[in-house]
Amino acid sequence: MELAYYSDYAVRLVNTEEPARNKDSLTSVEVIRELFGASSQVARRATDTDVTRFRSVRARLRAVFTAADSGDETQAVDLLNSLLLEFPVSPQISGHDLRDEDGRPKWHMHLADHPSNATAGYAAIAAMGLAFHLTEYGVDRLGLCQASPCRNAYLDTSTNRSRRYCSDRCATRANVAAYRARKRLETERSESTGRTAENAQDTAPRTDR
Repeated sequence: MELAYYSDYAVRLVNTEEPARNKDSLTSVEVIRELFGASSQVARRATDTDVTRFRSVRARLRAVFTAADSGDETQAVDLLNSLLLEFPVSPQISGHDLRDEDGRPKWHMHLADHPSNATAGYAAIAAMGLAFHLTEYGVDRLGLCQASPCRNAYLDTSTNRSRRYCSDRCATRANVAAYRARKRLETERSESTGRTAENAQDTAPRTDR
């Protein structure tokens, strides 16, 4: 499993909450297990206590995205480093059952699942994945959706660093809103120009013939 894969753990957790809409889907152990995925061993150890712990880690991960989105690289790195120190990882070389054309194992880096609890396991994976993405691609590749009121987290993988929205749906919604705003402005300007012209005609001196 590539380390880049783990960065999505952070995105998935952060996006369980939509603060602007007052929505929070992180409400049960079942949700936590879904975040891990069915293949994770540590997910089976999740308890009700982990719901509160996960929310705390989520707030700290969102703070990383918020700092990065605002251009504060140092703050983003400092916040992420604090998570890495608190939730250390156990990297291992793994081959699992993957084989190349010659029948040899496809060796890759894997983060071992043997933490003290489910929260520590998830936080370690999410923080390490995000750290890998940040150092490999840059802090400006961490963003928050610009389609108000969404503000979901995303990882920019575009070739020209142009991503601004978490999904095509939000991009379309934002573009439609921008188009409507431009049309309203054009209409208002046209009406204002028309009223100005009418006022000018009304106040112009009349010449008797």
